[in-house]
Order: sequence, then structure tokens, then C-alpha cells
Amino acid sequence: MSPTLDQMLEARTALDAPLFSGLPGDIDVSFEFFPPKSEKMEAQLWASIEELAPLDPSFVSVTYGAGGSTRERTHRTVARIVEEARLPAAAHLTCVDASKAEIREIAEQYWEAGVRHIVALRGDPPDSARKFAPHPEGFASAAELVAGLREVADFEISVAAYPETHPEADCPASDLDNLKRKLDAGATRAITQFFFSPDTFFRFRDAAQAHGITAPIVPGILPVTNVARAREFAGLCGAAIPDWMDGLFEGLDRRPAARQLVASTLAAELCRRLYAGGVREYHFYTLNRADLSYAICHMLGRRPKGEAHG
Repeated sequence: MSPTLDQMLEARTALDAPLFSGLPGDIDVSFEFFPPKSEKMEAQLWASIEELAPLDPSFVSVTYGAGGSTRERTHRTVARIVEEARLPAAAHLTCVDASKAEIREIAEQYWEAGVRHIVALRGDPPDSARKFAPHPEGFASAAELVAGLREVADFEISVAAYPETHPEADCPASDLDNLKRKLDAGATRAITQFFFSPDTFFRFRDAAQAHGITAPIVPGILPVTNVARAREFAGLCGAAIPDWMDGLFEGLDRRPAARQLVASTLAAELCRRLYAGGVREYHFYTLNRADLSYAICHMLGRRPKGEAHG
């Protein structure tokens, strides 16, 4: 009896070269953190930064809570990263509940603190049930925010991209129009929201190029340890979580070590397939944990400075 297609694919898998063999580590990486809410969380954050710093990231970014709710904590964290960790730090900045003058003042404070990189976002209102409404004297969009920041100083500016389309967009084409406006306004690169299929990123990259977008598009990688929590995040940014992921994490609620291993394996495989498609830059959503991102970078061949590759 002739083998089925599934059987042939499985047989090919048995003979494929190991996914992670011989990778030269020719990638750039960046890491995203959120500002800590307590002394314990701050200790965890700094332990994570210290663990990831030897990987020589292009930058590390610090998020900004809805409605600017973490503004002061974000500023303190970013300033400390620049001063103590001596890493290139990027501060998130949004349009929500702030006038142009307030945003200009914040941007000037960042520049004075040595911050040269801003992640410019429209932002979400603090009340998830409320739709975004621009401040009467503020910026109405991320594109306007980018243009405003360009008037303040010569910042490097990253903006968000949505491989599976922003939930508020009319269609993929209009979402790409919005991305192009942000880049044309002076943004340096786009960082995507997380996704779980390499095809999702490659199709988006092709569509962006066809739309006249030439700036770098960096995939955002979220190593998932909690599928339920990831679904909450996904609902906010339009990402789809494959059903098969539920099966892989089933029965691991009380086995955190096994859950971590599964999570790092899944994310590393995604990154490896992206690498095969030409990707050489990755942005990791760390959730203030270093272990998974470090393991993935290690599997991709990224080593601390001066350390030999395996």
C-alpha cells in the first residue's frame, strides 16, 4: 500500500537536519519589559535585565500603561536601564489622555535622561469598554505622534504593526495604509504584535512590501506559558491562537517546569522557521522573565559576548 501524504511528511521529518544545528548567531534581538508595581517585581525585573544584558540586545523597551497609568514608573525604569545597565533603552509613549505639550515635555525628559529611542503608539484608553478618543489638544493617531516626536529630537522611533490586522481596522489594506502613514511620518521600523505561525508573518511582510512599505518589520515573539492569558492578550490585538496549542499545554497547570520547556520549544521553533525565511531581527515580549527568551536566543546561536558557539 502506498504511503499517505501525512506518512510521507512524517518520514521526511525523521531525515531532516536538526532545526538548530550550526546556526551562526547572526541575529539582532531586543527585549520588552513592563514597569514593576512592587519591590518584589522590581527585583525580578532587574534580575531579568542582568541575565539578558550579556546577549547585547539592540535595545530594551519599557511599556506604558493604558491612559499613561504607568508614566512615572516607565520613566524611572527606562532612566535606570540607561544609567545602571548601560543598555540602549526605548520608552513606550502613547497619545492617550495627554496634550501635545505634555507629550513634548515627556519626550524632552527622555532625551535629557539619555533615551534615544521611542516606541510610539496610539495607545488604548484605561477603560477597555471605551473607544479611543484623542485628547482635545493631543495627537489623534500614532502617525501624528511620530511626526510630533520628530520635531522634538532625532529619536529612533519604532511603531506597531498587526500581522493579523488591528481589531479596529476596516480591512487589512486600511491597516497597512495606517502603518505606512506612521513610517512615512518618520518612524524607523515596525515591530509586530505576537503571532504563532510563520506563514502569518511572511504573508504580512509580502503584503507590506506590495503596499510600498520598505522599512524593517521586526517580528514580536511571545513565549506562551499560559494559554488562557495569551488568549486575553490576543483578543486585544487581533492575534489568533491555534487550537493545537491548547493540547500541548493540557495537563501542565501544576507542572511549571514542563510548561516552561514546552513554551520555549514552541517559540524557538517559530523563530527558527522565521530565520529560514530571512528574518534576522527578533523582539521578545518577556513579561519580565528572562529564562525563556534567553533559551530561545541560545538555540538560535546567540551567545554572550566572547562566548564560543556550540
